[in-house]
This record gives sequence, structure tokens and C-alpha cells, in this order.
Amino acid sequence: MQGNKLLYGLTLASGMLECLCFAGAVFGYASLVFVLKVDGYFSQGCVSIPGTNNTLESIDCSGQDEMFSLVFTIASFLNNFMSLVNGYLFDRFGTMVTRLLGISVYTIGTLLVAFSRAAYSELLFPALSCIAVGGILLLLTNIQVGNLFATHRSTIITVYNGAFDSSAAVFFIIKVLYEQGISLRSSFVVLSVCSIIHIARTFLLMPKTHIPYPLPQNYTYGLTCGKANTYNVEKSEKMRHGETTASQESNTPPAPVEETEAQVMSFRSCVLSWFFLWHLLWLSLMQLRHYLFIGTLNPMLNRLANNDPDLVSQYTNAFALTQLCGVLCAPWNGLIMDRHKGKPLAPGETDQEADLRSSFLSLFLTSLQCLLFSVCASIPLLPLQYFTFVVQVLNRSFLYGGNAAFISIAFPACHFGKLYGLVMSVSAVVSLLQYPCFALVKGPLGGDPFIVDIALTLLTLVVFIHPVYVFIHCRKLARNRADNTQTETTGSFILAEAKL
Repeated sequence: MQGNKLLYGLTLASGMLECLCFAGAVFGYASLVFVLKVDGYFSQGCVSIPGTNNTLESIDCSGQDEMFSLVFTIASFLNNFMSLVNGYLFDRFGTMVTRLLGISVYTIGTLLVAFSRAAYSELLFPALSCIAVGGILLLLTNIQVGNLFATHRSTIITVYNGAFDSSAAVFFIIKVLYEQGISLRSSFVVLSVCSIIHIARTFLLMPKTHIPYPLPQNYTYGLTCGKANTYNVEKSEKMRHGETTASQESNTPPAPVEETEAQVMSFRSCVLSWFFLWHLLWLSLMQLRHYLFIGTLNPMLNRLANNDPDLVSQYTNAFALTQLCGVLCAPWNGLIMDRHKGKPLAPGETDQEADLRSSFLSLFLTSLQCLLFSVCASIPLLPLQYFTFVVQVLNRSFLYGGNAAFISIAFPACHFGKLYGLVMSVSAVVSLLQYPCFALVKGPLGGDPFIVDIALTLLTLVVFIHPVYVFIHCRKLARNRADNTQTETTGSFILAEAKL
């Protein structure tokens, strides 16, 4: 048992480092763009504009900015859209196959950046896309580590997602090293070599298939694997449901309809449920707001700083540094979702219902943070952007951690990979709207994004429907339990009176 605890601890710590140092590096793109511009990538997009009335000649780089924005749009789209395939692979083939695929794709991406140059700027399209897809595969296989620690499951899931967000600082570190004389190629070659560590962790500290939940006694994996590696999550769900049903038939009154349906829900039923549909809308709208902000951060800072490169570099560094705080913000969301653990359940309440009830506050706070972030991002005041960066990283850490945790709570574990992949894929399609928004700003709006920002802020109000729906659903379950309890009490009283 002590050996298992050590194994679990090593898996948790190494997974944290993997997510923190690699998985979400693509979201530090703003820092990388600063370096790529210095190296002349897409420089053909800059054109000289002759001066008039004795004014100096100026340079318009909107074409270059548009190409950089397109690179991020495609990478962020594939980061989520491929999650549908990734989720199926994870559910069907298990952890080892999924991780080896992710490591291979990630390494191809870092090598493409390492050996690219300004003359072949187009290599950035497949390179960043591979880094994004490989990174999300690493995160997907690490989320299940929360199953090893039942009482802190949601906390660990949110912490891992926070580490994923904080790994955006990797490109900031590359930017700092670049300014100290270390080439872009050297930095990305080192990232490629680190794939050896990922492979070693795959075989030594991760299961071949999946980590089940609830966790069987003395469960093990890696070098000490035995029967545990053949553990079938879907079979466990069905067996557990069968045991629960038998127990209900022999000892207790029937459970509420919602509970029974949740335990036996098919994948199709999950997808067509209001829980899933509102959650999908919730994630898609907030993700679009974040992606547009990250993808247009560099031109936005150039506009507000009057193209002062030193000032733009200062704010870019500030943004990158705040991304490091994602791993510090995420645990708060997990603690909010796990705050009921260890407390007695209400009469007739299941663990899943308690988890769902606890998730309401997390969903509401995440929606509120996004609204505040969107309002601040819409105000064209440069010093205010420091506060915008803070709210943005706080909201991102709550958003993605809460997304994974909610899916693990609201739906059966055997469908987690597919549902997680589907919600990320569909939200990726919605995120493609960032490019026409960027084109609208650069074209008809003359570089001023104020109207687009206001429209997205108003659209953000729609995300509050999701937490309200969850709250109403939990209240309905509570009323049903109260009515059932009252009926049982009345029935017992009448039976007792009849016997007398």
C-alpha cells in the first residue's frame, strides 16, 4: 500500500510538471510572435506607405499581423477540434497509445519550428498546429490522475488544467532567452529532446489503459502492473450500476428518475441532454472571447502603445508572466467544487448529485469572471490591460478546469474521453469566428476593435444560462427527495395506525 502511495504521488507530481512545462505552450503565442517578427517571419506582409506633407514614410504590417493571427487561429482550432478524435482514441485504445501519438505529434511540431526560417514562414502553420494537438493529448491523458485521489479529484483536475494554462509561459522564457542571445532553434531543439522524458513517464508512471473511478483496492500500474492494467472502466460502470440497482431493489425505495438515468445514460443520451448542450454553449462563447484576445494581443498592444517596441515588449512580458499564475488560480476552483467532500449527504442524495450541486458556484463564478474580463478588454486604456491580464488568466484557469471537472461529474466515466473531445471539437468550430472578427477589425473598422469587443461582451451574458440551469436542476432533485421522504413518512404512519 505504501508503494502504491509513492507511485500515485510520483504520477501526480510528474504529470503536473508535464502540463506546466509543455502541454499548453501554444497559448504563449504572443511572446513567440514578438521573436518571430524580429527574425522576419511573414515580413512580406509589411509594406511602405509614402509620407505626405513632409511626413516621414511609415510601414504598414497589417498583412504580417493577419498571417500571424491565422497561424494561431488554425492551431487553436485544431487544438480543440481534434479532441473528438483524441477522445475516441483515448477511450478505445487507452493511455499508452494516446500518449505515444501525442508525444510524436508534439515533437514533430517543435522540430518544424527549430528548423524553420523566415524564407519558409509557412512552416509555422503545421508546426504550431502539431504543438497544440500534441499538448492537448498530454493533458487529456493526465486528467485521469485525479481518479487516484477521490477526495481531491476535482481539485487535481482543475490544477492540471491550470498548469496547462501556465505552460503558456514557456514561449515567454524562449523570448527572454532569445533576448540574451540564445537562438530560437536551440530552444526548440531542447523542447524536442525533452520528449524522451515523456516517453519514459508513459511506460513507468502511467497505466496502459485507464485509471478507473472509483479506484479499486491496491490498484497499481507501470512497472508493477498486474491485473490493474486490464481494468475496464465501462465494465466497472455497468457492474457498479448493477450492484446499485440490486441494493435499491432489496433495501431502499427506488431512486429518483434523474439519478437512474444518469447511471445508465448512453453516449447519445449524454450528447442530447440539456446539461451537455448548455455546457457546450458555455464553453464555446467564453473560449471564443479568450482566443480572439490572445490572437490579437500583439496588434492591440501596438495600437495602444503607438507602435513603441519597448512598451509592447514590456506588456507582452507582463502578459506572459501572468500566465504563470494559472496553476496558482486553478486550485481555488477545485476547492470550490470539492468543498462538500467529507460532509454527510442529504437523505437520499447520491455522491453525483452532491458533486453536481457543488459545481453550480464554480460555473457561476467562471461566467462572472469572463464578463469582467471582456469588459476590461473592451476599454482602450493601456494601463488597464495589466488588470485585464490578471482576470484573463484567472478566468482561463477556471474555465478549462471547470470544463473537465463538470464533464467528469455530470456524465458516466466510460464516456469521458468522447464527451470531452466532442465539446472541445464543437467549441473549436465556434472559435473559428475569431478570424472573421479579426478581418472585420482590420478592414471595415479601420483597426479599432471596440464594436467587436462590445458585441462579444453582450454575447457573454448568454453563458449565465448554464449555471442557472444546473441550480434549478439541483433544486428540483432536492424537492423530489423531500416529497419522497414525506410520502414514506406518511405511509409508515398510516401503516402503524392500521396495525393499532
